[in-house]
Amino acid sequence: MAQSVSIGVGTWAWGNQFLWGYRPELHDAALEATFNRAVALGLRFFDTADSYGTGRFTGRSEQLLGGFLQALPPQQRDQLCVATKLAPFPWRLGRRGYDRAFQSSRQRLGGRVDRVQLHWSTARYAPWQEWPLLAGPADGVGAGEAESLGVSNMGPLRLREVQRRLAERGVRLDSLQVQVSLLAPEAVTGGELGACCQELGVDLIAYSPLALGLLCDRAGGGAGSPKGPRGLLFRRLRPRIEPLLALMRNIAAEHGAQVSEVALNWCRAHGAMPIPGLRTPEQAEAAVAALAWQLDEQERLALDRQALALPVRMPANPFLSD
Repeated sequence: MAQSVSIGVGTWAWGNQFLWGYRPELHDAALEATFNRAVALGLRFFDTADSYGTGRFTGRSEQLLGGFLQALPPQQRDQLCVATKLAPFPWRLGRRGYDRAFQSSRQRLGGRVDRVQLHWSTARYAPWQEWPLLAGPADGVGAGEAESLGVSNMGPLRLREVQRRLAERGVRLDSLQVQVSLLAPEAVTGGELGACCQELGVDLIAYSPLALGLLCDRAGGGAGSPKGPRGLLFRRLRPRIEPLLALMRNIAAEHGAQVSEVALNWCRAHGAMPIPGLRTPEQAEAAVAALAWQLDEQERLALDRQALALPVRMPANPFLSD
Protein backbone atom coordinates (compact mmCIF):
# COMPACT_ATOMS: atom_id res chain seq x y z
CA MET A 1 0.00 0.00 0.00
CA ALA A 2 2.75 2.45 0.97
CA GLN A 3 4.37 2.68 -2.42
CA SER A 4 1.12 3.93 -4.01
CA VAL A 5 0.63 6.80 -1.53
CA SER A 6 2.22 10.15 -2.28
CA ILE A 7 3.17 13.11 -0.07
CA GLY A 8 1.61 16.56 -0.25
CA VAL A 9 2.42 19.98 1.15
CA GLY A 10 0.65 21.69 4.03
CA THR A 11 0.70 25.49 4.27
CA TRP A 12 -0.81 26.12 7.71
CA ALA A 13 2.37 27.89 8.90
CA TRP A 14 2.35 30.34 5.98
CA GLY A 15 1.09 33.51 7.61
CA ASN A 16 0.68 32.05 11.12
CA GLN A 17 2.17 34.32 13.74
CA PHE A 18 0.72 32.56 16.78
CA LEU A 19 2.45 29.18 16.42
CA TRP A 20 5.10 29.80 13.78
CA GLY A 21 6.13 33.43 14.30
CA TYR A 22 5.43 34.42 10.69
CA ARG A 23 6.90 37.73 9.51
CA PRO A 24 6.64 38.53 5.80
CA GLU A 25 9.98 40.29 5.60
CA LEU A 26 11.72 37.27 7.13
CA HIS A 27 9.79 34.37 5.66
CA ASP A 28 8.15 35.11 2.31
CA ALA A 29 11.29 34.60 0.21
CA ALA A 30 12.03 31.30 1.95
CA LEU A 31 8.44 30.14 1.46
CA GLU A 32 8.61 30.91 -2.25
CA ALA A 33 11.89 29.00 -2.50
CA THR A 34 10.27 26.12 -0.60
CA PHE A 35 7.31 26.04 -2.97
CA ASN A 36 9.53 26.10 -6.04
CA ARG A 37 11.77 23.37 -4.66
CA ALA A 38 8.77 21.19 -3.80
CA VAL A 39 7.35 21.56 -7.30
CA ALA A 40 10.73 20.92 -8.91
CA LEU A 41 11.08 17.71 -6.88
CA GLY A 42 7.67 16.44 -7.97
CA LEU A 43 5.31 17.24 -5.11
CA ARG A 44 1.90 17.94 -6.63
CA PHE A 45 -0.69 18.40 -3.87
CA PHE A 46 -0.81 21.73 -2.01
CA ASP A 47 -3.30 22.21 0.81
CA THR A 48 -4.38 25.52 2.34
CA ALA A 49 -7.48 27.09 3.97
CA ASP A 50 -9.31 30.39 4.04
CA SER A 51 -8.69 30.68 7.78
CA TYR A 52 -4.92 30.09 7.59
CA GLY A 53 -2.97 33.12 8.74
CA THR A 54 -3.47 34.91 12.04
CA GLY A 55 -4.57 38.44 12.87
CA ARG A 56 -3.97 40.85 10.02
CA PHE A 57 -2.55 37.96 7.99
CA THR A 58 -5.83 36.03 7.75
CA GLY A 59 -5.93 34.50 4.27
CA ARG A 60 -2.19 34.98 3.85
CA SER A 61 -1.53 31.30 3.14
CA GLU A 62 -3.89 31.34 0.15
CA GLN A 63 -2.50 34.68 -1.00
CA LEU A 64 1.10 33.44 -0.90
CA LEU A 65 0.27 30.16 -2.59
CA GLY A 66 -1.68 31.98 -5.28
CA GLY A 67 1.23 34.29 -5.99
CA PHE A 68 3.69 31.42 -6.19
CA LEU A 69 1.36 29.56 -8.55
CA GLN A 70 1.05 32.52 -10.86
CA ALA A 71 4.83 32.70 -11.22
CA LEU A 72 4.97 29.14 -12.59
CA PRO A 73 4.78 28.37 -16.30
CA PRO A 74 1.16 27.35 -17.12
CA GLN A 75 2.18 23.83 -18.13
CA GLN A 76 3.85 23.26 -14.78
CA ARG A 77 1.00 24.89 -12.87
CA ASP A 78 -1.53 22.62 -14.53
CA GLN A 79 0.18 19.54 -13.08
CA LEU A 80 -0.64 20.58 -9.51
CA CYS A 81 -3.69 20.00 -7.33
CA VAL A 82 -4.52 23.10 -5.31
CA ALA A 83 -6.87 22.35 -2.42
CA THR A 84 -8.38 24.79 0.04
CA LYS A 85 -10.65 24.37 3.04
CA LEU A 86 -13.57 26.65 3.88
CA ALA A 87 -14.34 27.15 7.56
CA PRO A 88 -17.95 26.55 8.68
CA PHE A 89 -18.10 29.72 10.75
CA PRO A 90 -21.45 30.27 12.52
CA TRP A 91 -22.42 33.07 10.16
CA ARG A 92 -21.98 30.87 7.09
CA LEU A 93 -25.39 29.29 6.72
CA GLY A 94 -27.39 27.45 4.12
CA ARG A 95 -26.63 26.30 0.62
CA ARG A 96 -25.20 29.68 -0.39
CA GLY A 97 -23.29 30.13 2.86
CA TYR A 98 -19.94 29.44 1.24
CA ASP A 99 -20.48 31.40 -1.98
CA ARG A 100 -18.63 34.55 -0.96
CA ALA A 101 -15.90 32.61 0.86
CA PHE A 102 -15.25 30.39 -2.15
CA GLN A 103 -14.97 33.32 -4.52
CA SER A 104 -12.60 35.10 -2.11
CA SER A 105 -10.43 32.01 -1.83
CA ARG A 106 -10.36 31.58 -5.58
CA GLN A 107 -9.32 35.21 -6.01
CA ARG A 108 -6.49 34.86 -3.46
CA LEU A 109 -5.36 31.68 -5.21
CA GLY A 110 -5.14 33.39 -8.56
CA GLY A 111 -8.36 31.90 -9.90
CA ARG A 112 -7.36 28.34 -9.12
CA VAL A 113 -9.19 25.93 -6.78
CA ASP A 114 -8.96 22.28 -7.78
CA ARG A 115 -10.41 20.82 -4.60
CA VAL A 116 -12.75 22.57 -2.18
CA GLN A 117 -13.07 21.07 1.29
CA LEU A 118 -15.19 21.49 4.41
CA HIS A 119 -12.65 22.48 7.07
CA TRP A 120 -14.29 20.69 9.96
CA SER A 121 -17.47 18.88 10.85
CA THR A 122 -20.20 20.75 12.75
CA ALA A 123 -21.81 17.49 13.87
CA ARG A 124 -20.85 17.97 17.52
CA TYR A 125 -22.39 21.41 17.97
CA ALA A 126 -24.59 22.35 14.96
CA PRO A 127 -25.42 19.24 12.93
CA TRP A 128 -28.15 21.12 11.07
CA GLN A 129 -25.57 23.51 9.60
CA GLU A 130 -23.29 20.97 7.93
CA TRP A 131 -25.25 19.41 5.10
CA PRO A 132 -26.76 22.61 3.62
CA LEU A 133 -23.33 24.25 3.84
CA LEU A 134 -21.65 21.32 2.10
CA ALA A 135 -24.33 21.24 -0.58
CA GLY A 136 -23.09 24.57 -1.95
CA PRO A 137 -19.56 23.35 -2.83
CA ALA A 138 -21.14 20.17 -4.17
CA ASP A 139 -23.15 22.38 -6.53
CA GLY A 140 -19.91 24.13 -7.49
CA VAL A 141 -18.18 20.86 -8.31
CA GLY A 142 -21.14 19.85 -10.42
CA ALA A 143 -20.97 23.19 -12.23
CA GLY A 144 -17.23 22.90 -12.84
CA GLU A 145 -16.14 25.66 -10.41
CA ALA A 146 -13.86 23.11 -8.70
CA GLU A 147 -12.75 19.68 -9.86
CA SER A 148 -13.25 17.76 -6.63
CA LEU A 149 -14.71 17.83 -3.13
CA GLY A 150 -13.26 16.89 0.25
CA VAL A 151 -14.08 16.99 3.94
CA SER A 152 -12.02 17.18 7.13
CA ASN A 153 -12.22 16.03 10.73
CA MET A 154 -14.91 13.38 10.33
CA GLY A 155 -15.04 9.93 11.82
CA PRO A 156 -16.38 6.88 9.97
CA LEU A 157 -20.03 7.31 10.93
CA ARG A 158 -20.27 10.88 9.68
CA LEU A 159 -18.12 10.10 6.66
CA ARG A 160 -20.47 7.33 5.57
CA GLU A 161 -23.50 9.57 5.93
CA VAL A 162 -21.95 12.46 3.99
CA GLN A 163 -20.62 10.17 1.26
CA ARG A 164 -24.04 8.54 0.88
CA ARG A 165 -25.87 11.84 0.57
CA LEU A 166 -23.37 13.18 -1.95
CA ALA A 167 -23.55 9.95 -3.98
CA GLU A 168 -27.33 10.32 -4.14
CA ARG A 169 -26.71 13.66 -5.84
CA GLY A 170 -24.17 12.13 -8.20
CA VAL A 171 -21.23 13.94 -6.57
CA ARG A 172 -18.06 12.05 -5.66
CA LEU A 173 -16.37 12.63 -2.29
CA ASP A 174 -12.65 12.55 -3.03
CA SER A 175 -10.85 12.96 0.27
CA LEU A 176 -10.98 13.10 4.06
CA GLN A 177 -8.41 14.98 6.14
CA VAL A 178 -7.79 14.02 9.75
CA GLN A 179 -4.91 14.39 12.18
CA VAL A 180 -2.70 11.33 11.77
CA SER A 181 0.77 10.87 13.22
CA LEU A 182 2.68 8.58 15.54
CA LEU A 183 1.48 10.93 18.31
CA ALA A 184 -2.12 10.75 17.04
CA PRO A 185 -2.25 7.17 15.77
CA GLU A 186 -5.75 5.98 16.60
CA ALA A 187 -7.34 7.14 13.34
CA VAL A 188 -5.38 4.49 11.44
CA THR A 189 -4.23 1.92 14.00
CA GLY A 190 -7.82 1.19 14.99
CA GLY A 191 -8.51 0.23 11.43
CA GLU A 192 -12.10 1.46 11.16
CA LEU A 193 -11.50 4.84 9.56
CA GLY A 194 -8.88 3.61 7.13
CA ALA A 195 -11.07 0.67 6.14
CA CYS A 196 -14.05 3.01 5.70
CA CYS A 197 -12.07 5.29 3.38
CA GLN A 198 -10.85 2.34 1.36
CA GLU A 199 -14.36 0.91 1.06
CA LEU A 200 -15.83 4.25 -0.04
CA GLY A 201 -12.97 5.12 -2.38
CA VAL A 202 -12.11 8.23 -0.37
CA ASP A 203 -8.46 9.27 -0.15
CA LEU A 204 -7.21 9.63 3.43
CA ILE A 205 -5.04 12.71 4.02
CA ALA A 206 -2.93 13.01 7.18
CA TYR A 207 -2.46 16.51 8.51
CA SER A 208 0.13 17.29 11.22
CA PRO A 209 2.06 14.09 10.37
CA LEU A 210 5.17 15.47 12.09
CA ALA A 211 3.25 16.60 15.21
CA LEU A 212 4.29 20.28 14.93
CA GLY A 213 7.92 19.18 14.60
CA LEU A 214 8.08 16.82 17.58
CA LEU A 215 8.67 13.86 15.25
CA CYS A 216 11.57 15.56 13.48
CA ASP A 217 13.75 14.84 16.55
CA ARG A 218 15.60 18.13 16.32
CA ALA A 219 14.69 20.21 19.35
CA GLY A 220 14.74 18.89 22.88
CA GLY A 221 12.63 19.95 25.82
CA GLY A 222 15.02 22.59 27.11
CA ALA A 223 16.80 25.59 25.62
CA GLY A 224 16.51 24.18 22.11
CA SER A 225 12.74 23.95 22.08
CA PRO A 226 10.61 26.38 20.04
CA LYS A 227 9.24 29.59 21.51
CA GLY A 228 5.64 30.26 22.41
CA PRO A 229 2.83 27.65 22.44
CA ARG A 230 4.86 25.11 20.47
CA GLY A 231 7.56 25.35 23.11
CA LEU A 232 5.06 24.54 25.84
CA LEU A 233 3.96 21.47 23.91
CA PHE A 234 7.56 20.37 23.33
CA ARG A 235 8.41 20.71 27.02
CA ARG A 236 5.34 18.71 28.01
CA LEU A 237 5.57 15.90 25.46
CA ARG A 238 9.18 15.61 24.32
CA PRO A 239 10.61 13.91 27.45
CA ARG A 240 7.81 11.33 27.37
CA ILE A 241 8.16 10.23 23.76
CA GLU A 242 11.82 9.24 23.90
CA PRO A 243 11.12 5.48 23.48
CA LEU A 244 9.33 6.23 20.21
CA LEU A 245 12.05 8.57 18.98
CA ALA A 246 14.72 5.98 19.82
CA LEU A 247 12.92 3.41 17.68
CA MET A 248 12.49 5.94 14.88
CA ARG A 249 16.22 6.76 14.98
CA ASN A 250 17.09 3.08 14.62
CA ILE A 251 14.75 2.64 11.66
CA ALA A 252 16.02 5.84 10.05
CA ALA A 253 19.62 4.62 10.40
CA GLU A 254 18.72 1.32 8.71
CA HIS A 255 17.40 3.23 5.70
CA GLY A 256 19.98 6.02 5.66
CA ALA A 257 17.13 8.44 6.26
CA GLN A 258 16.06 11.24 8.58
CA VAL A 259 13.71 10.63 11.50
CA SER A 260 11.07 12.83 9.84
CA GLU A 261 11.05 10.43 6.87
CA VAL A 262 10.11 7.59 9.22
CA ALA A 263 7.15 9.62 10.49
CA LEU A 264 5.95 10.34 6.96
CA ASN A 265 6.40 6.77 5.78
CA TRP A 266 4.49 5.44 8.77
CA CYS A 267 1.47 7.46 7.54
CA ARG A 268 1.99 6.16 4.02
CA ALA A 269 2.23 2.58 5.32
CA HIS A 270 -1.28 3.07 6.73
CA GLY A 271 -2.60 4.34 3.40
CA ALA A 272 -2.71 8.01 4.42
CA MET A 273 -1.09 10.76 2.34
CA PRO A 274 0.86 12.99 4.73
CA ILE A 275 0.85 16.73 4.10
CA PRO A 276 3.73 18.02 6.25
CA GLY A 277 4.05 21.74 6.68
CA LEU A 278 7.06 22.86 4.66
CA ARG A 279 8.81 26.18 5.30
CA THR A 280 12.31 25.63 3.90
CA PRO A 281 13.71 24.02 0.75
CA GLU A 282 15.57 21.54 2.97
CA GLN A 283 12.26 20.39 4.45
CA ALA A 284 10.90 19.87 0.95
CA GLU A 285 13.95 17.75 0.10
CA ALA A 286 13.48 15.63 3.24
CA ALA A 287 9.82 15.06 2.40
CA VAL A 288 10.66 13.92 -1.13
CA ALA A 289 13.44 11.67 0.18
CA ALA A 290 10.79 9.68 2.06
CA LEU A 291 9.24 8.69 -1.27
CA ALA A 292 12.37 6.74 -2.18
CA TRP A 293 11.80 4.02 0.42
CA GLN A 294 9.13 2.43 2.57
CA LEU A 295 8.73 0.72 5.91
CA ASP A 296 8.51 -3.04 5.97
CA GLU A 297 5.67 -4.71 7.84
CA GLN A 298 7.72 -5.45 10.95
CA GLU A 299 8.90 -1.86 11.20
CA ARG A 300 5.36 -0.57 10.85
CA LEU A 301 4.06 -2.94 13.51
CA ALA A 302 6.87 -2.00 15.90
CA LEU A 303 6.05 1.68 15.42
CA ASP A 304 2.35 0.97 15.95
CA ARG A 305 3.04 -0.78 19.25
CA GLN A 306 5.37 1.92 20.51
CA ALA A 307 3.04 4.74 19.53
CA LEU A 308 0.04 3.13 21.22
CA ALA A 309 2.08 2.47 24.37
CA LEU A 310 3.03 6.12 24.86
CA PRO A 311 1.43 7.91 27.83
CA VAL A 312 0.86 11.12 25.84
CA ARG A 313 -0.85 12.22 22.64
CA MET A 314 -1.11 15.33 20.52
CA PRO A 315 -4.14 17.48 21.40
CA ALA A 316 -7.16 16.16 19.54
CA ASN A 317 -9.24 18.31 17.21
CA PRO A 318 -12.33 19.27 19.26
CA PHE A 319 -14.54 19.23 16.16
CA LEU A 320 -13.72 15.66 15.09
CA SER A 321 -17.04 13.84 14.63
CA ASP A 322 -17.72 10.15 15.24
